[in-house]
Amino acid sequence: MIIIGWIIAFVFAITIHEASHAWMSDRLGDPTARLMGRLSLNPLVHYDPVGTTLLLVLVVMRALGAPVIPFGWAKPVQFDPYNLKNPRRDSALISLAGPISNLSFALILSIILRFLGNSMLVFSLISPLIVLNVALAIFNLIPIHPLDGGKIFVGLLPEKDAYEADLFLKRYGMLILFILIFPTFGGSSL
Repeated sequence: MIIIGWIIAFVFAITIHEASHAWMSDRLGDPTARLMGRLSLNPLVHYDPVGTTLLLVLVVMRALGAPVIPFGWAKPVQFDPYNLKNPRRDSALISLAGPISNLSFALILSIILRFLGNSMLVFSLISPLIVLNVALAIFNLIPIHPLDGGKIFVGLLPEKDAYEADLFLKRYGMLILFILIFPTFGGSSL
C-alpha cells in the first residue's frame, strides 16, 4: 500500500507541475504547449521515457527504504519566448507556476489531512502526495539551470546582470546540479 501511495504521489506531482507550466504559458499568450497537447492533466503527455522512469524507480526504491536520492524529470513544457509580451519576466512566471502549483496542492492536501487524517488509509495516500509536492517545489526553486529556479532568478535580475547570470548558468548549471545531488561530501548530497 505504501508503494502505491508513493507512485500515485509521484504521478500527481509531476503532472500538476508540468500542466501548470503549460497553463501559464498559454495564459501569457504562447499557444505552443496547448498546441502540443501539454495543457492537460493526463500524466502520459508529461511522461519522459528516461527521466520519468528513472524518477519513478528511485521513488519506489526510496519508499522501500533504499538510501537513494530520487532524481529525474518529466518532459519539459516548451514555449516560444517570441510569443510573450515580456519574454524574460514571462519566462520566470511560467517557471514559477510549477513550484507554486505543487505548494498549493500540498497546502490543500494538508488541510484535508488535518480533518480526515485519523484513518491510516487516508494518511498513507495523502502523506506521500504532500511530501513529494513540497520536495519537488523546493528542489525546483534552486536558482540554477535547468531547474525552474534558474529561469526565475534570471527573470528577477536587471537586464545586464540577467544576461551574464543566464550565460553562466547555461554553462555550469548542470555541473552545479550534479555536485548538489550526488553524494560527494562525506557520502551524502548537499
